[in-house]
Amino acid sequence: MRKKLARITKWTLLTLALILVLFMFFPTWTPAIKGENSISLYKQVMINGADHQIMIRGEDKRNPVIIFVHGGPGCSEIPYVRKYQKEWEKHYTIVHYDQRGSGKSYKFNEDYSQLTTDVLVEDLLALTDYVRGELQQSKVLLIGHSFGTYIGTKAAAKAPDKFHAYVGIGQVADSVASEMDGLSYTLSQAAAAGNEKDVQRLEQLRESIENGESYTPRDLVRKYGGAARLIDDNKDYYVGFLTSPEYNGLDVIRYLLGVGATQELLLREEAEHHLPALVDQLELPTYFVMGQYDYMTSAKAAQQFFDELQAPVKEFVLFEHSAHYPQFEEKDAFLDWLNETFSELH
Repeated sequence: MRKKLARITKWTLLTLALILVLFMFFPTWTPAIKGENSISLYKQVMINGADHQIMIRGEDKRNPVIIFVHGGPGCSEIPYVRKYQKEWEKHYTIVHYDQRGSGKSYKFNEDYSQLTTDVLVEDLLALTDYVRGELQQSKVLLIGHSFGTYIGTKAAAKAPDKFHAYVGIGQVADSVASEMDGLSYTLSQAAAAGNEKDVQRLEQLRESIENGESYTPRDLVRKYGGAARLIDDNKDYYVGFLTSPEYNGLDVIRYLLGVGATQELLLREEAEHHLPALVDQLELPTYFVMGQYDYMTSAKAAQQFFDELQAPVKEFVLFEHSAHYPQFEEKDAFLDWLNETFSELH
């Protein structure tokens, strides 16, 4: 009996070890899309002197091109974004990329301590040129999300001729003003719920948040519906990490190490150099798309930035049921808005 149990245990351990090895190292890909002119490209490309992971998907590569700039910093959306963009792929060719030091673009032997948003802007502009050449299109539509709007806004200001328009989802603005909005919201929600411990925790952080030294705790912003209301963004990541063919176990480690290496560094730069002080004019159509309940990057702070920003065409769009992810929380309504808006650009 003992020998039989030992054999079972041995084979169980071997099986588990094999599963772990497969999870860590299986070859990654993105699923094919049917159609003569479709594209489902997933590969590493040398961009601005560094390898970048890119994913390009669409049912017809002659369709307008969108480049999405992910936020975080360091939080690639490649592991889960296909869940939300299938309908978009019918109308657009969509480009996602892991920024330098993020996700599959993270290199184990590289020092990221000197990374700046200016470098990420140059990466984005070089990527844009690569995509324009690869897909034979003169311009693309630039969409940034969350911290990606900090990079996207600066890129749009620097090279407006490369883009049809700029769309900022969860637009970054004055980070201190945004964080104070988040603090006020979470405090009011915690007090209404009678959660005194949360109220005390938030009050203890008030001074450091006012001084731009810290952020409203993201776990509390999320707890009280200021991050996502119609989706579970954390679950999307977990499921994506475990089941997505685009990421294996080693890539998950890269992702986590990339966040650790770059996030605090880049957020500090954002806090010290508020975006409205850097960009006061964009020479292309500009759209800020916000969720009414967004307290990761507050709609109120974004509205103030929008009001001061000069652009030939500009629109502030508020999705009334969303928080920080209106493009996913209200994905059908967002696609309708995007299609209508893009048709007006031509």
